[in-house]
Amino acid sequence: MPENQPTLIGLPYDASSSFLRGPAHAPTAIRAALHSSSSNAWSESGLEIVEGAAFTELGDLELPPMDEARRLIEAGIRSIVERGDRPVSLGGDHSITYPVLRAVGPVHRNLTVLQFDAHPDLYDSFEGDRYSHACPFARVLEEGLAKQLVQVGVRTMSGHQREQAVRFGVQTIDMRAWTAGERPRLDGPVYITIDVDGLDPAFAPGVSHREPGGLTVRDILGVIQTLPGPIVGADVVEVNPSQDPTGVTSFVAAKLVKELVSRMIETR
Repeated sequence: MPENQPTLIGLPYDASSSFLRGPAHAPTAIRAALHSSSSNAWSESGLEIVEGAAFTELGDLELPPMDEARRLIEAGIRSIVERGDRPVSLGGDHSITYPVLRAVGPVHRNLTVLQFDAHPDLYDSFEGDRYSHACPFARVLEEGLAKQLVQVGVRTMSGHQREQAVRFGVQTIDMRAWTAGERPRLDGPVYITIDVDGLDPAFAPGVSHREPGGLTVRDILGVIQTLPGPIVGADVVEVNPSQDPTGVTSFVAAKLVKELVSRMIETR
């Protein structure tokens, strides 16, 4: 297998969700869409994204619905990073990104985290929980796990989170700025985290927190496909299959995974 292999791992955890449970079932649904015969395995740039050639498949971690899950996630991701590969995590709620970056961040100096999301997830604490899915990037930045956080698609930012963004020097490209033409300019190693609710719910209804006025699928693909890289890891989180009986959101997530893996290979 080539070095720096993208490595798919499921993180079926949603005990830190603040509204609805369900994202713990997403890894199974996303994989089913990824391997569905309704499409094929080729990325838009012409790479065949198949297990064993383009990526390694590790299956799902077994995660209890308690704090111990964070330690298990960090250890699981560290095992991927230490052998020189790059994790592509299927969440799960967005709280999983903090323990993932505890494993990824220390290995890559000057890491930029590129976050697609309707929400900043910068609360110091939410409903008494410092590890809520509304808080992961406060923890990431407090611990210096990234030099820079760039957020794209934000359209619901509380006063407290605005203060947090200023405190941590976050670059926020909210939907008004995006519509006006602002785009992220990145160099050096990048970790990409895609909260699927960053998309407009017209494209991805199967999420717990629907926030109209968001990004299109093509918007996100356009950024991914033009990143200079290297992309050292990624996650796709917050798909809630219980909120989308059509399954279209899982197919959107699978498309994002396919194009993430493709771009990781292209910028290796």
